[in-house]
Amino acid sequence: MTLDDGGDGLKAMAAAFDLPGPVASVEPLGSGNVNDTYQVSTEGSPGRRYVLQRLNQRVFRRPDLVMANILTIGEHVGKRLARACPVRGERRWELPQVVRARRDGRAWVERGDEFWRLLTFVEAARSFDVVASADQAREVGYGLGLFHHLISDLPPERLADTLEGFHVTPSYLAHYDAVLASAAGVTGTDVHHCRAFVEDRRDFAPVLEQARARGLLVPRPIHGDPKVSNVMLDVHTGLAVALVDLDTVKPGLIHYDIGDCLRSCCNPAGEETSDLDSVRFDLERCRQVLGGYLAAAAGFLTDADYDHLQSAIRLISFELGLRFFTDHLAGDVYFRADHPGHNLQRAMVQFRLTRSIEAQERQIAALIADLRAHHSPACR
Repeated sequence: MTLDDGGDGLKAMAAAFDLPGPVASVEPLGSGNVNDTYQVSTEGSPGRRYVLQRLNQRVFRRPDLVMANILTIGEHVGKRLARACPVRGERRWELPQVVRARRDGRAWVERGDEFWRLLTFVEAARSFDVVASADQAREVGYGLGLFHHLISDLPPERLADTLEGFHVTPSYLAHYDAVLASAAGVTGTDVHHCRAFVEDRRDFAPVLEQARARGLLVPRPIHGDPKVSNVMLDVHTGLAVALVDLDTVKPGLIHYDIGDCLRSCCNPAGEETSDLDSVRFDLERCRQVLGGYLAAAAGFLTDADYDHLQSAIRLISFELGLRFFTDHLAGDVYFRADHPGHNLQRAMVQFRLTRSIEAQERQIAALIADLRAHHSPACR
């Protein structure tokens, strides 16, 4: 069974979950690169909204474990918030909650070879593809920091590694080498540039994994994809209220999360731009994002964590560029491409951002040192 025809099929799928009322509408939602996502509205006054998703099983081969991780994180965060509130002032904080299947109470519904789930919608909040102000930048950083703070005492072994090798840069490099060997026919000036860019930074790729192997960095629960569009801000207060898209939650290094958040926030042009000359790493946005993060998360960071922040900032933009470029060479099998060469364009953006980071190495080091010296934990 497929629901690609939409309409009544999607409404029937939504109705398979334990909703409080009949389904009024199902509409496409968001611009994600992996799953198919819809907004479900129910009848009533007022109606409620939900997020219906068909998981991409080419990416998530064990979607049952993805859902188990989401349930584990939700339960842990709920207990933390109930036991001792780290959220101060007028800020609220929530995670999307799983809506169970009506028939058997499971956290998902299977139809043929399709895997569907329904989550609560974070109301009175919105996300952005590009940070528009210093306040937004700080709130995105604070949102990630608060998320890390709330799960910092969750043993990482309680989470399944649903994407082995995900955010392990040497693994992406090995995959790139394998794809490159069979992609001799993929040529062009931009392809040549990207290949040279990767080769020049090959020795840098294992920097965080080497620190993990030496025991300097330890695995913790991570979000896995904390780009700016996954942080929800309250429409009234502008404060971060949720971190969504929890499919990539797993054990890992928080540096991959921090680096990914900074990569996403600190390029004013955004990752979908076609104007490479507009791509740059904005230091002031970096100060705001990292300052917001430390306001919530400084309490559990070690000296070694601080020592590797700069490497993380550089590495993650390189890693994502490598992933986009590899997918272009492989024929766009992972990231959704809207046009031929889309993933190559995305790779060029990330590599240009990496170059901007490298050109500001000394300034970034000074910024981190300043924040490290002046930030105290917001909540212990």
